[in-house]
Formats: sequence, C-alpha cells, structure tokens
Amino acid sequence: MSIILIRSMILYLLVIFAVRLMGKRQLGELQPSELVITILVSNIATLPIEDVSIPLIVGVTPILALVCFEVIMSWLILKFPKLRKLVSGSPKVIISDGKIDCHTLSELRLSVDDLMTALRGADVFDLSEVQFAIVETTGGFSVMKKQTCDTPDRADMKIKAKCEDPPMLIVSDGKILENAVVSLKMKKSMIYSVLKKQGKPLEDVLLMTADSSGNMCIAWKSGGETCEVTA
Repeated sequence: MSIILIRSMILYLLVIFAVRLMGKRQLGELQPSELVITILVSNIATLPIEDVSIPLIVGVTPILALVCFEVIMSWLILKFPKLRKLVSGSPKVIISDGKIDCHTLSELRLSVDDLMTALRGADVFDLSEVQFAIVETTGGFSVMKKQTCDTPDRADMKIKAKCEDPPMLIVSDGKILENAVVSLKMKKSMIYSVLKKQGKPLEDVLLMTADSSGNMCIAWKSGGETCEVTA
C-alpha cells in the first residue's frame, strides 16, 4: 500500500508540473493539441498506479516526452502561422451583419440548438440582438451585440471617468503580499499606519486590498464590518 501511495504522489506532482509547464488554461480553453496531450498524460499516469509491476520510469518517461513535445510544438506554432492553422484550425464566423452563415454552421456540425445554447451562454436570448458571432479555435463562442441592443457605456453617455486598474490584494490572512505592495509602489509602513489608526494588529486582518490611489478596503478575521480607508 505504501508503494502505491508513494508512486501516486510522484505521478501526481509530475502531472501538475506537466500541466503548469503547458500554460495556464482552463479545460474549455485548450487547443486540440493541448487537449490530446492532457488526455494522454492522464491515461499514462494511471498505468503505474494501477499495476505496481510496471516500473515507475515507464510512466515518467512518456509523460516528460509528451510535455517536451508539446512545448516544442507550441514554439513551432508561434513561429509558423501555417502550422498553427493546420494544428489548431482557425476561427469561424457563423453570424455576420446579423445573418447566420448556414454553410459554416453545417461545416462545424453545429445544430440550431447548439447555436442557441452558445448564445445563451453569452447572455444573449434574442437572436435579433446579435450583430456578429465567431467560433474560436477552442470551441468557445464570441458574440457581439448590435449597437442598438448593447448596454451603453460612459463614453456613449459622455461621462468622463479616470481609467484605473482594479484594487489588488496586499494582505492575506495576516500576511503582507510583497509582490502586490511592490506593484502598487506602496510602502509597508503605510499598511501599518492604517492598521494603527484602526487600533488592530496585522494578524487580525483577513484580507486587505488597495488601488493605485492608495484607497484601501479591510476585512477582519473577527467578521466585523468591512472597513474602507480613503487615501
């Protein structure tokens, strides 16, 4: 039993390493080549776990080989557009100028139900609202509404607004996140100064966020009311 556990942990860590090496993608965002590698790696990893008579190296070697092949293939795909199109395919326009392209729909083997499901997934329930829609190489749908049906933004309403990045998490579970503080060009002394005014130590902070203007929001471990501090 202990041998199976050790082998399982080794392969578990190896598969995590392999997936991380291939990049940060969700399962639904994988390109065809990446999906194939992921399936093969998961299947190969199960073999030494199910049968202890199979040497561990028999599982490790092909996993590393497949991951190396995927990394090399990714590099080649970046360098050669024709190879990228051959391996990953190309996006397909299925709705243009509000009109459905039945030929492309048939080519992709998508039914009307598939199309409507995808539109609902993009928060569109009325086909007449769609101006343009495209099927990405990952199989996902990108939908653009008609200007008359889209939600107006501040530019449409001629309202001026300052463009800023969203607040970043700078304290998590009582610990300062160094990278976030550096990114915001803040000093840790500012955090301690704010906490001193609140009369609480750093250890009492569940999370603290801050934006580029220095405005902070603090949530306490005690579950009290969230505190907002304006710079």
